[in-house]
Amino acid sequence: MSGQPDVTLTQLRYFVEAASALSMTKAAEELRVAQSAVSAAVAQLERQVGTPLFIRQHARGLVLTAAGEEFLRDVRGLLAHLGEVLDAARGRGDDVRGRIRLACMVTLVPFVMPELLAELSAAHPGLEVEVLELEAGAVSAALRSGTVEVAVTYDLGLGQGVAREAIAEAPPYVVLPPDHRLAELSQVRLRDLADEPMVLLDLPHSREYFRELLSAAGATPRIAYRSHSVEAVRGMVARGLGFSLLNQQPVFDGTYGGGRVESRPIADDAPSLSVVVAWMESVRRTARARAVTDSARAVVERLGVATGRLGENVRTPRS
Repeated sequence: MSGQPDVTLTQLRYFVEAASALSMTKAAEELRVAQSAVSAAVAQLERQVGTPLFIRQHARGLVLTAAGEEFLRDVRGLLAHLGEVLDAARGRGDDVRGRIRLACMVTLVPFVMPELLAELSAAHPGLEVEVLELEAGAVSAALRSGTVEVAVTYDLGLGQGVAREAIAEAPPYVVLPPDHRLAELSQVRLRDLADEPMVLLDLPHSREYFRELLSAAGATPRIAYRSHSVEAVRGMVARGLGFSLLNQQPVFDGTYGGGRVESRPIADDAPSLSVVVAWMESVRRTARARAVTDSARAVVERLGVATGRLGENVRTPRS
């Protein structure tokens, strides 16, 4: 068609690789071509689309422009769709294969990801999965930039334009030192923790969620210690440094350091966190993304991380 830019697939692939690495040199190494070939292809692409896609910083690599970020997201979707079209033409339309980049909320990784990867490997041996372990805000950013195609995460901080399917509900629970005065109770009211020191899981969106739970119950938290690590939080609680609130619970109550914690359901009406598979509404879902969704749903149901089940796994006091 007259007036359409004569863009090639090679240019698009070279652009995606350069944008992923933010370096022409690293892109060339990954593609196993000369750096001059990558630079020339990207420069020609920019001339054809009529706008700069990168800001070139001498000796400091590349920075995507706003147009480049939007273009990258669209091109990744285009190339993913093209791969499916070609598979269908070869008679492999039902054969899920190729590569998919998946984000997972860092606190969910040890509970979900090993089983999910095993499930996908068994069901779709031609599928290569790369996992990025991210906190909630970074999950949203990775989806919006096109860095990942799909995410398994809590429904925290995703924002507008992100489609999601809830696959589990994870109710919050109280984590106590083994000799805590409230450990004899079968359930704990959050207001009974008002004057207690707290060990906070200090991740964006997660910390706000836990603080809001306590505030709604009239218990302003007194933060004594913080950590980005769930296991570090559990370890500090085991050593009597405070209580904590968490959502996902390990099968065993022991900690890495040899201590032990007591877990109790919350007596208050505390909202659960939804575990979701998420993707951008504006991007056509590939067979690979649908396969991840189906496998994630099956895994959480099998592991008992589905609606209502996690709360039943929170331990009651020992007799």
